[in-house]
Amino acid sequence: MTIATQKTPTPPLVPLMARLSPLSITGMMLLAVLWGLSIPITKLGLDSMPPVTFTALRFAFAVPFLFLFAIGRHRIPLPALPKVAALGLIGIGVGNVSQSFGVAGASASVSTIVSATIPVFIVVLAALRLGQSVSRLQQFGLAAAFAGVALVAFGQDEAAGNLAQTTLTGVALVLLSAVTIAFYYVWSVELAERFGTVTVVIWSTLAGSLALLPFTAWEVATTSFSVTPIAIGAAVYLGLLVSAAGLFLWLWLLRTVPARVAASVQFLQPVFGIAASGVMFGDRMGPLFVAGVGLVLIGVGFSIVTRRTGRKPGGSTAAHQP
Repeated sequence: MTIATQKTPTPPLVPLMARLSPLSITGMMLLAVLWGLSIPITKLGLDSMPPVTFTALRFAFAVPFLFLFAIGRHRIPLPALPKVAALGLIGIGVGNVSQSFGVAGASASVSTIVSATIPVFIVVLAALRLGQSVSRLQQFGLAAAFAGVALVAFGQDEAAGNLAQTTLTGVALVLLSAVTIAFYYVWSVELAERFGTVTVVIWSTLAGSLALLPFTAWEVATTSFSVTPIAIGAAVYLGLLVSAAGLFLWLWLLRTVPARVAASVQFLQPVFGIAASGVMFGDRMGPLFVAGVGLVLIGVGFSIVTRRTGRKPGGSTAAHQP
C-alpha cells in the first residue's frame, strides 16, 4: 500500500509532452504491470496458504527491505507513533487482511475490478473528512462505479471457470478492503505532509505487520497447510515488488511526470490484472461482467477528474496498490 502527496499545477501541453520521456513511459507501464498483477498473484499464493499467514509472510519480506532506507533517516517523533501505528492497523490489519480473505472467496478478475474502486472511495472519504466538495462529474463517477461493482458481483452466474466460483461474501470483503485502504490514504494526508511519504509508509507497515503476529500464530497452530515454493514466490513478489519497489517507482514517477499523468496507471492496473486472471485461472467474462468493468473504469475516470489545480481530493495525489 502506498501513499503520495504532491501539489501539482496543471502543466501546459508542450512542457507536458516534453516530460513524457521513453523512460518515464516505461516506468508507468512497469508500475501498472507490477500493481495490476498483485491480486492474481495473491490468488496464487492463497491456493496453499491461509489468508492471515500469507499476508504476514508478504510483509515479512517488505519490512526489512523498506527499513534498509530508514537506517539513519526517516525517523518519526514519538508523539506521532500512535497515529502512524493506527494507520498500519487500518491499512494492513484490516485492509490487506480483508483483501486476502476476499480474494480467497472470489475470482481474481472480480477481485481486481472491485479493488479498482479505491480512488472512488478516496473521493467520498475526502469529502467527508477533509470537507472537499464533490463535483457533478465525480458524483456521476461514483454512481457508475457502484453500478459496475453490482454488475460484477451478480454477473458471475453467467461466467465460466474460476470466475463462476465467486461468492458475495468474497466480493464484500474485497469491497471492505477498498474502503479501508481508501480511508488509510485520506487519513494519512496530514502525516505524510509533516513527516514524508516514505517515513509514514515504513513505520505504518512495521506497525501493521507486528499486529498480525498473534493472529498468524493462532492460524498456524489451528490450520493445516503447506508452504509451497509458489506461495513463497507470490509473497516475495507482493512484498518486494508491489509493496516496496512499487512505492519508490511511484515516487520517482511523481518527480518525473505530472501527477495527473502518473495517476493514469490506475486505468491500466485492472486491464493487466483481468488479462492475467484469464491466463492464470481461466476466467472468462460474460456480458454483465464486461459491462461492470466498463462502468467501474468510467467511474474511476470521472471520480479522479480534478478542477483547475489538477489535484486529487484533499490536495494530494494518491496511487494505490492492493
